[in-house]
Amino acid sequence: MNASLFARVQQVIADLFGVAASDVLPSSSQDTIEKWDSLQHLNLVLALEDEFAVQFTPEEMAELLSAELIVMLLEEKGAA
Repeated sequence: MNASLFARVQQVIADLFGVAASDVLPSSSQDTIEKWDSLQHLNLVLALEDEFAVQFTPEEMAELLSAELIVMLLEEKGAA
């Protein structure tokens, strides 16, 4: 996993959900972050699209289930 990409994803998640960046792990997901509900998931998608200048399809949005999966999808999209 791209460490610098993960660090940026980690910060986006931390800022959006009000948690410490150090608490955001690759396995962090809706199951481990209390404020990560369906509405906040949409806000996360928008924040990621803004931060990384990418667009996610509805199918891709449904795949953004953990920090690790987010990084993997961003890598596939060529985000730097």
